[in-house]
Amino acid sequence: MNQPRSSPVRGGRFEGEADDLVLAYTQSVAFDHVLYAQDIAGSQAHARMLARQGILGTEEAEALCRGLDRVREEIEAEIFVWDPRLEDVHMNIEARLTELVGEVGKKLHTGRSRNDQVALDFRLFVSDRTRQWRLLLRGLVAILVERAGKSAKILLPGYTHLQPAQTVSLAQHLLAYAAMFRRDAERLEDSDRRIRVSPLGAAALAGTTYPLDPLSVSRELGMNGVFANSMDAVSDRDFVLEALFGASLAMMHLSRLCADIILWANPALGFVRLPDGYSTGSSIMPQKKNPDVAELMRGKTGRVYGALLSLLATMKGLPMTYNRDLQEDKEPFLDADRTLSLSLRLMTGLLAELAFLPRAMRAALQRGFLNATELADYLAGRGIPFRRAHNLTGTAVARAEALGLTLEELPLEELRAICPDIQADVYAVLTPDASVARRTTPGGTGSASVRSQIRCLKRWLRAVQN
Repeated sequence: MNQPRSSPVRGGRFEGEADDLVLAYTQSVAFDHVLYAQDIAGSQAHARMLARQGILGTEEAEALCRGLDRVREEIEAEIFVWDPRLEDVHMNIEARLTELVGEVGKKLHTGRSRNDQVALDFRLFVSDRTRQWRLLLRGLVAILVERAGKSAKILLPGYTHLQPAQTVSLAQHLLAYAAMFRRDAERLEDSDRRIRVSPLGAAALAGTTYPLDPLSVSRELGMNGVFANSMDAVSDRDFVLEALFGASLAMMHLSRLCADIILWANPALGFVRLPDGYSTGSSIMPQKKNPDVAELMRGKTGRVYGALLSLLATMKGLPMTYNRDLQEDKEPFLDADRTLSLSLRLMTGLLAELAFLPRAMRAALQRGFLNATELADYLAGRGIPFRRAHNLTGTAVARAEALGLTLEELPLEELRAICPDIQADVYAVLTPDASVARRTTPGGTGSASVRSQIRCLKRWLRAVQN
C-alpha cells in the first residue's frame, strides 16, 4: 500500500539520502511502531486543540482525525507498511495520513516537535503497560489470598539463613508474598501520577510561538496536567526509570517466590508437587520433574534489572535537552514489559495448580528444634531473664540432640535437671499448633492475625477493582 518515501525531516537541508547503514542504525520504527495507538490518540487531541485555538479550521481538524482513524484501522488490520526510511512511528503515520487526506496532513505537526510528541506517546504507552501490570499483580495477590484462606491450619517450618527456625502456617508464608505484590501494585499506581503528565507544548525544547492550550490536550488524554518546564519535558525519562524500577522489584519478589517453590519441590523437602503443565523432564533421567518455569523466571529477573541499569547508564551523561541517545529508552522497557507481564501470568497459573503436601510439611517440623524459642519463652514467663532462658534452652537442645530426641520427647527429669523451674505443663507449649497459636501479635502467624491479613487484602482487592 505505502510506497517508499524520503524522510520529511531531511527535506531542504540535505541534498542526498541517508546512507543505508546509517538508516539501519538510526531507525526506530522496528520497535517503536507499538506506540501507534498512543501516537494517533495524541495527534487527534492535538488536531482538535489546534482547531479550538483557531490555528486550524474545524474541517481541517476533522479531516485529520478521520484520516488518523483510517491509519489506525490499516495498522490493526496489518495492511499498513512500515517504512524504515521514515525512521519512526510518528513519521510513518504522518506520511500515510498525508497520502490519505492531502496537504492538510502536513499541518498536523504545527506547534509541536518530535521531541514532545515522542515524550507524550511513550508516557501514554508506559502508563498503559504499567496499568496492565497492576491488573496482573492484583490477579496474583488474589490467588495467593485464595490459597492462603485454605491453608491456615497447614503448618511448616519457617526458615532463617535457610535453617529451620520456627513453625509458621502456610497461609502466613503465602500472605508474605501477597504483601509484597500489593506493594508493587501500589508503587506503580503512585508512579502513574508522574507518568501521566503531558509534555505537549514544549515543542523541541523552548516552547512554541503558537497559542496552544496544552492543558486541554492533557485533559482529553486523561492525563494529570502539563510539565512546568519545557526543557525538562522533552528530556525527562524518569517515568521510564520509575516503571523499570517497579518492574525490577516485582521481578525480585517473583524470583524469591520461585526460590521457595524450587526448594519445596525438591524431594528432600517434598512440600509441593509441581503441576505437569509448569514442569519439564530430563533428556536422560526419566524420573526428573524439573521446576523450569520457576528457574527461568528467577533467571529472567536479571534481564529486567539490566533494562533498568541500561537506561540509567544512558541517562547519566546527557546534557540538556533532547539527545538521540533517548531513543534507547524503548527497547529496554519493551523487553522488561514482555518479561514481567508473562512472568506474572505464569506465576498466577502455577500457584493455582501447585499441590501443597501438608504431611511432608508437618513431618519436617520434627527436624531442627523449631520449638526451642517456645521453651525459652516458657522459661522467661516463669521469671527467668530471657538471656538466661536462651542459654538454658540451648543446653536442652544439645542434650536432646545427644540423645537423638526432639525437645518435646525429652523426659521431664532431663528438662528439670537443666532447670528446676520446668514443670509438666511445658509439653503443652512445645507442640507445633501451640507454637503458632501463641503468636498473637498483629502480623504474626497466629490464626487471628492470618484472618485479619486476609480480610485486609480482600478489602484492597475489592477497592482496586472498582
